[in-house]
Amino acid sequence: MSDDLNNLDDERQRFLIDLEFVQSLANPQYLNFLAQRSYFKNQAFINYLKYLLYFKQINYVKFIRYPQALYFLDLLQREQFRKELVNATYCRYIEDQQLLAWQRLQRRKFQQLTTNSATTLTTNATSTSSTTS
Repeated sequence: MSDDLNNLDDERQRFLIDLEFVQSLANPQYLNFLAQRSYFKNQAFINYLKYLLYFKQINYVKFIRYPQALYFLDLLQREQFRKELVNATYCRYIEDQQLLAWQRLQRRKFQQLTTNSATTLTTNATSTSSTTS
């Protein structure tokens, strides 16, 4: 019984470590750090990245807070991408693109919110004037 509990704790701990690492892949500066220290040249590390693809499965994807981490996990399966990450300028470019994508998303959400609010106000005004007539 004690061994089963220890095994469950070990599995949970492993999952949490994997999850934290996968989410850290959303940070281009961290990817650059790994590249500059030659992690992406280590076959065991590349195998670990391949193993982490299980986070794309429906049972695990729900735990991911930063979806771009999964995008980068996919890109890290490509040797050319791993080689480019050693270049700090390339990583800054990726970071800038992330920021621009986030800004576009926020702008789109704001526009939808504004449009929905205007529609709701118009609908309410129309229904109010219909009931008072």
